[in-house]
Amino acid sequence: MITVGEFQKHVKALLDFCEYPAVQYKAKFSLLDTPYEDEALTALRPEFLKSDIVEEMYQTQDENGGWGKLRSKDYSVKAKIPTSGVGIERCLYIGLTIEDRDILFLAGEYLQDLLLGRGSEGVFEKNERANLWQKAIVCNYLEAISPWNPLCDETYRQWLYIAGRAYEEGEYSYEKDRAAQHEVFLTRENRLVPMQSKLLLKRRQEISEALEAAMLRHLGRKACEDGYFWDKTPDRLPEDFVHRQTRRWFDTFNYINQFRGSEIYLGNAVEWLLENAREDGLWDWGPQIKDPWGYFGYFSCNRHYRYNRVVDCTIEVLHFLKKYMENNG
Repeated sequence: MITVGEFQKHVKALLDFCEYPAVQYKAKFSLLDTPYEDEALTALRPEFLKSDIVEEMYQTQDENGGWGKLRSKDYSVKAKIPTSGVGIERCLYIGLTIEDRDILFLAGEYLQDLLLGRGSEGVFEKNERANLWQKAIVCNYLEAISPWNPLCDETYRQWLYIAGRAYEEGEYSYEKDRAAQHEVFLTRENRLVPMQSKLLLKRRQEISEALEAAMLRHLGRKACEDGYFWDKTPDRLPEDFVHRQTRRWFDTFNYINQFRGSEIYLGNAVEWLLENAREDGLWDWGPQIKDPWGYFGYFSCNRHYRYNRVVDCTIEVLHFLKKYMENNG
């Protein structure tokens, strides 16, 4: 288990290594939990808000408040931010809030228009589950931008009821999940809308500890055993951190790490991360990392230099470790 002091030591190493305003702001605001109104953070904010990565989000945002379609990439356009979902996640990741400029405010308006049926964007698949899935995804983003949004109340209550039914015996039941979804959504397919655990955890006060533990045992164990999308899992990690698959593992790490008690599946992964820090307290993906999925996880406009690679990697590791400490304190 990583201690608070050890974590802060790694954050200080990052602050000493990189003076880029966006990195300094992210480290102090998101990693060290410096209050938004803090004088030092307030003094740093103007430089952060005019930094290239924030300006990039502002310049690429479209007139609807998004960055193209919510999830489906438009391959006819060579956009640096391929979808609105990626754009919103990137804004949140770099430390923007709804109070900073108008980027996330406009993104929130775009999401609300989707929920209210005013957006020009339609569903992505021609089946009865598509609208339901999209609605949950939109609410998840809205709750991240502006918590307890009343437009999400009904969707949240529906999924809380479904989760309560699916896990009412302490273990996941596909049959009960299906029955609950058919009851709530009036659907008929045997294929289900995936359990919306991220949305449910946005209002953690509404979830019992027993329900969260049951979701962790089912979803966390499955992600740990199956690797979530690939065959390398937190239980089968190499000795060295520098590996061509390393970045991809973080999707699995973060998926499990959303739940309290994630140490049961991630304890060895955390030890592996700490053992593979460099002597200066930072982490490096290694030269063979091609960043196949990292649309929003970088903190510089040019990802081809080793310096930037170290910064990006260290922030992602620290972001994961902070959440791990919060959920296993």
